[in-house]
Amino acid sequence: MAAISLASVPVMSFNTLLSSSSSSSLFPGKLQNLLIMGGYQRKLSRSVILNCSSSEMGPFSDQISLRQPHMSMMPPFGFTSDEAAMTKPSYKWRRVLLKVSGEALAGDQAQNIDPKVTMSIAREVASVTRLGIEVAIVVGGGNIFRGSSWAGCSGLDRSSADYIGMLATVMNAIFLQATMESIGIPTRVQTAFRMSEVAEPYIRRRAIRHLEKGRVVIFAAGTGNPFFTTDTAAALRCAEINAEVVLKATNVDGVYDDDPRRNPKACLLDTLSYQDVTSRDLSVMDMTAITLCQENNIPVVVFNLSKPGNISKAIMGEQVGTLIGGTCNSTAAKV
Repeated sequence: MAAISLASVPVMSFNTLLSSSSSSSLFPGKLQNLLIMGGYQRKLSRSVILNCSSSEMGPFSDQISLRQPHMSMMPPFGFTSDEAAMTKPSYKWRRVLLKVSGEALAGDQAQNIDPKVTMSIAREVASVTRLGIEVAIVVGGGNIFRGSSWAGCSGLDRSSADYIGMLATVMNAIFLQATMESIGIPTRVQTAFRMSEVAEPYIRRRAIRHLEKGRVVIFAAGTGNPFFTTDTAAALRCAEINAEVVLKATNVDGVYDDDPRRNPKACLLDTLSYQDVTSRDLSVMDMTAITLCQENNIPVVVFNLSKPGNISKAIMGEQVGTLIGGTCNSTAAKV
């Protein structure tokens, strides 16, 4: 079968082809009317192949392929390939998971949620997403209800208390979502158990797709199971969505060798290994969370949320807070 390609006629559109005098020989009357009635006079999308096998076509039965021109992959005018690559900033991490504790959301503890704190988080995240960084967030609920603290009170068993704590994380997530969207950040909340009226259910592939589209995803309700902390949920979600680091935002500057509230001479530790955290029983994350990070080679950065710019610094690899299980860069990312 012979093939006739229109790629060699760059200025002739499909409409022109149908209306030209030569179309009567290329397309018989019945076929031409069928193409017009079928809507083929409209602009075609990427590729349309017409298999014409009618006997009316004679020996020139053919395939006609129309293709849009491909986008040029050449670098901008005046740049070499290496120079074009250097125009884009390089950051240490491209997809991160930010863990925000409930206590951090409470701010000065005057109320359960401090709007100034949520707005500060939203602005920090906005500055990061504009750089092309994909951000997911796990929120705690300790500012409203902590299950481990209430278990045993008035006959409340630990499982029920933990479920109440999960609901508290949903409250924080919805509040944080509203704050972010008020300054133009597209945000989605996904819960570990179904609450269809207020949030999406957690679906891994949907969450990754949201991130790829530049949206912020807030994971609420922990893991959906009692006896697991939101730190464990952060490590789990980080591994599931292939994030490169857990950024743990707290009310302190990082991890100290002693409690700085009791010991004024306590020193801030710049780096730690996973073994240091477990062997020295440092209260960074619970054992389940730190073990999960270790098994999946996920570094953890513990830093002070209240200091402006710390989130951006952590993402770009600058030394901020304490880095667990990774290598800290002392210089900012190069442009």
